Amino acid sequence: MWSQSHTIVTKAATKEQMWKLFADVNNWHTWDDGIEYARLDGKFEKGNHFLLKPRNGPKVKIELFDIVPNKKFVDLTRFPLAKMYGEHTFEETPEGLKITTTMTVSGALGFLWKKIVAQDIVNGLPTDMENQIQVASKL
Repeated sequence: MWSQSHTIVTKAATKEQMWKLFADVNNWHTWDDGIEYARLDGKFEKGNHFLLKPRNGPKVKIELFDIVPNKKFVDLTRFPLAKMYGEHTFEETPEGLKITTTMTVSGALGFLWKKIVAQDIVNGLPTDMENQIQVASKL
């Protein structure tokens, strides 16, 4: 299993603003340049699925694996012989809102999916998370 995280602490956005940003899956493409579209039918709740089409890749079905409103959500992407989890947490601290994204890949072909998908996501996290905060701060 492979796992890597990135954390930012900010006073620019609240956990409620961050939650609102992420729960509006159908508008992710407006703040994430790497996404052509993301489509969720129904509510942002555990067990639901959404389709995500990266700009340079095939569309994937992603499950909302775990949801704790305004605190965390975990998404699950199933690949052949591997699973990729994206955990997004929002924790209030005296220094500001602590936002952490952790990508985890497991399974027999986890090494492959880490190389062709997950590592690129992790490499982009610092920039992506700053952008998310900037957009969420206006919600």
